[in-house]
Amino acid sequence: MSSFSDPQAVARYAQGPVRQVPGFHALQQMTELLLAETVPDDGHVLVLGAGGGLELKVFAEAHPQWRLVGVDPSAEMLKLAEATLGPLATRVELFEGYIDTAPLGPFDGATCLLTLHFLPSDERLHTLREIRRRLKPGAPLIVAHHSVPQAQEQRLRWLHRYAAFAAASGVPMVDAANAVAAINSRLPMLSPEQDAALLEEAGFERVELFYAGFTFKGWVACNPV
Repeated sequence: MSSFSDPQAVARYAQGPVRQVPGFHALQQMTELLLAETVPDDGHVLVLGAGGGLELKVFAEAHPQWRLVGVDPSAEMLKLAEATLGPLATRVELFEGYIDTAPLGPFDGATCLLTLHFLPSDERLHTLREIRRRLKPGAPLIVAHHSVPQAQEQRLRWLHRYAAFAAASGVPMVDAANAVAAINSRLPMLSPEQDAALLEEAGFERVELFYAGFTFKGWVACNPV
């Protein structure tokens, strides 16, 4: 069973990113600010990998007139998103599935946080292309996920730094070490150079790095005008 379909794991989900992702709250705030550079006051925003509802809540609170669409493959995570949003849920449409499930929009902006590292490069490219197909000309996409050098020695060095941060933030060291082993063997992570190139291959322009926190990197890019 995936941890995202395990009700007990889902119930604990909100505790995880804060302890595992350096500057997690700042990452969400920066994402909102990057969207707000071009998304209008009454904008329409797509959030892919929305389960848990954490960034949906940040966006909804900061922009009372934004219309939000959240897409996630886990029904349990979408239930958590509804609970996290509370009364804000009336402004959010939630869809169970992947990018092909998402409405066609067109959207004024899109985000995909802590999600793309689960996808091999061919599926990642398809996902990015389908996001772009749903965006208005000039609309931004903000992504952030694990992105590390591909040489094993460098990769492990950065993953051990990730584990050290998690342990310093309250994750039991044995759990952090187990996470490193699982991430290293199971996640199809790309290098930062490969990630940026994939965004360009998908058709995005002005690909810019805006966030780096140990193994995590974040980019903002835009759909061509």
